[in-house]
Amino acid sequence: MHTYRDLYAVRQFRVVFAANSTNVAGTTIQQLALSALVFAGTGSALWAAIAYLAGFAPQALGAMTLISLADRVRPRTFLPLWDCVRAAVALALARTGLPVWTMLCLVIAVGVGDAVAAAVRQALLVDILGDGLYVLGRSVLNISVGGMQILGYAVGGTLLGVLGPHVALLGSAAAALTTAAVVAVGLASYPPRATGRSVLSATFAVNRVLFTTPAIRTLLLVQWVPNGLIVGAEALFVPYAGNFAGILFVSAAVGMLVGDVIVGRWVPTATRLRLILPLQALLALPYLVFFLEPTVWAGAVAVALASFGFASSLALQDLYVRAVPADLRGQAMGLVGSGMMTCQALAAALAGGLADLSRAGTAIAVCATLSLAVGLALHPSLRRRAMSLASQR
Repeated sequence: MHTYRDLYAVRQFRVVFAANSTNVAGTTIQQLALSALVFAGTGSALWAAIAYLAGFAPQALGAMTLISLADRVRPRTFLPLWDCVRAAVALALARTGLPVWTMLCLVIAVGVGDAVAAAVRQALLVDILGDGLYVLGRSVLNISVGGMQILGYAVGGTLLGVLGPHVALLGSAAAALTTAAVVAVGLASYPPRATGRSVLSATFAVNRVLFTTPAIRTLLLVQWVPNGLIVGAEALFVPYAGNFAGILFVSAAVGMLVGDVIVGRWVPTATRLRLILPLQALLALPYLVFFLEPTVWAGAVAVALASFGFASSLALQDLYVRAVPADLRGQAMGLVGSGMMTCQALAAALAGGLADLSRAGTAIAVCATLSLAVGLALHPSLRRRAMSLASQR
């Protein structure tokens, strides 16, 4: 097994880690502030859930049309420019008096470009670390997501409570500018992976290859749907817990952090593969307690326990990287990431609609039930694909 010392000895990984940390913190603050702003203005759980994940659904459009750009741009140039765009949007959202539909349109527009940016970041990680360190590096980045989400919710919640959502959005803009500076100064120059045909035609052609390859298609679905439904349930934390929603968000981040530390660092590859189904089941089962409308603190325990199950993504991502051709890696990583974001946004809309028709707790539990059912249905096919890919190592 590789160690954390091996990982942090790679200077370019340290740059990616720092940029990812500030990016996650800023995005978390923006999501929390925008959801609170929309919920205060509309009183609707549906609109609050849509606002929380509004930037995710449009990533499907980016993945279907522009994602081949991920293999055609220089990361050191593209990523800082895009972070500046994100900062400008956060500043626009911070203006008082913007209608809800205007705020959502701005976030949705950014979501299309975020699909390309996410693909560039994910493929860059593979380029930097290679096969040997990739899983550990992916684990550490997931850990940083948990840690920076905790920080983002803490800072965002404090700003919301003391200064209001508009100031919190200014904090999000500052984080985006910091991310741009880190990448521009610290990242080495990596060349594009591909040239040639137009962006649209390249995107369509590569997506066709990815969707028609059985092993890749199975790995896409199993990463998109079960986890997406659970994140959709998380979008209801604000309607469920109100001002105490931060407790649930922090519990989710802590559970995910612990899972990634244990599974990413200490569990061997073969064992990780066998744990995919148990971890995906764990991701859903504790949420069933929300049928009983638990207190915030009881719900926080269930959420923390469930979020340990997000560690199943480590084995799935490792299998996926090995399944896709190296020259298509940027677009392939972008497709899986954008699909996850889109499923999360659609699940949030589903959860919000159910909550408006019943109760937030009931909607959370229904999403968990669906996640468990889909995971069980996909597992036989996944097991066959995993055994086939593992034998090719």
